[in-house]
Amino acid sequence: MQQQLNAHNKQEYPPMHTAEHILNATMVKTFGCGRHTSAHVERTKSKLDYDFPRPLTDDEVRQIEARVNEIIAADLAVTEEFATQAQVAGRFPLERLPDGASDVVRIVHVGDYDECLCAGAHVDHTAQIGAFRITSTRYQDGRLRIVFRLTEPEQ
Repeated sequence: MQQQLNAHNKQEYPPMHTAEHILNATMVKTFGCGRHTSAHVERTKSKLDYDFPRPLTDDEVRQIEARVNEIIAADLAVTEEFATQAQVAGRFPLERLPDGASDVVRIVHVGDYDECLCAGAHVDHTAQIGAFRITSTRYQDGRLRIVFRLTEPEQ
């Protein structure tokens, strides 16, 4: 049975959108921060903002980049499951859902590395993403911005 979700306002570039998931999971696992607080995800360049207590060091930027590329190279399957909001209430922050969200939500999994509620487009396997590169970071008033790009995977 095909699930019916709320209409999505934007068609993401699947490799970049999936890289967003991996970067979020890496930030959470590495630093214990929450997922991004705002995002601008585009085909050529994307930006994620995090509530964060300080700037990243150059070594931390390289560590994040290396970990994201390691997950991409692992060629993890990107899968989905459907559940009701009540079924996932303790598992995900439902307050981030838009007003009027459907009762049925989609959970996107990047292997066993990440899972989150999402209505966007994704690749089928992480090796389809290409190489991940952080191009800049900026820290101001408790907010860390990470800007990143992708290099197309070799065919």
